[in-house]
Amino acid sequence: MSSYDQYQHLTFDRPSEGVLQVTINRPDRLNAANKRLHWELGKVWLDVGTDSQTRVAVVTGAGKAFCAGGDLDMVLDQANDFSQIVETMAEARDIVYNIANCDKPIISAINGVAVGAGLAVALMADVSVIAEDAQLTDGHLRLGVGAGDHAAIVWPILCGLAKAKYYLLTADFIDGKEAERIGLVSLCRPPEEVLPTALEVAQKLAGGPQHAVRWTKRALNHWVRNAGPIFEASLALEMLNFFDVDVIEGASAIKDRRPPRFPSAANHERDEG
Repeated sequence: MSSYDQYQHLTFDRPSEGVLQVTINRPDRLNAANKRLHWELGKVWLDVGTDSQTRVAVVTGAGKAFCAGGDLDMVLDQANDFSQIVETMAEARDIVYNIANCDKPIISAINGVAVGAGLAVALMADVSVIAEDAQLTDGHLRLGVGAGDHAAIVWPILCGLAKAKYYLLTADFIDGKEAERIGLVSLCRPPEEVLPTALEVAQKLAGGPQHAVRWTKRALNHWVRNAGPIFEASLALEMLNFFDVDVIEGASAIKDRRPPRFPSAANHERDEG
């Protein structure tokens, strides 16, 4: 029996028998992940796995966002801090692997913007339902770090390497309709239908043959596990970027709502000149 009392930034409801709704709850910050929430987003799936009342989990965001990635204050605090970066790397691994290895289906109801760690949760889910007007971006390149955590492991599986490279290298935003068109998500719906659709799918799975449902997930997620070495390399390279000056400029530019002027690009221009 799992207890969810320890969670500060996640709320829990049971909308129907066998279904647990997990809501990311920092709406005043677009549900961006501070240090505590980043840890919670990895830990919660272990508790879901041992929860005898839960057969399917649905994860969504409070307010108008799903999860706007890492809180910029957290990013700036951990830059050049080896111990914090090691902790963040371990938590990022937990988010990806704990979702993949949870034997119960996880459905994401992507009600609004999803970036970085939030997008990892959204796309690592077994079924994803997105609002037509929701905006997604991996976002790592905007920050000045490599596209690690979920990006290298799951984007190529979902939408193919060509689209994955384009969107991860440019960090362009993509809306819900385009995300469905390229196969990045399962279903696209009008905003008011996103959560009801996700709950409908959850109820269907909760009433299905449980061993068959769980073993189908387990078998399919070998595609994800087989990409584990790619994920590990991408995550390590992402963390290495937190010792580079570009991440300070990237985070500051996003915070100040201005275009970034990455030092590595400026140095490269001088070298070419």
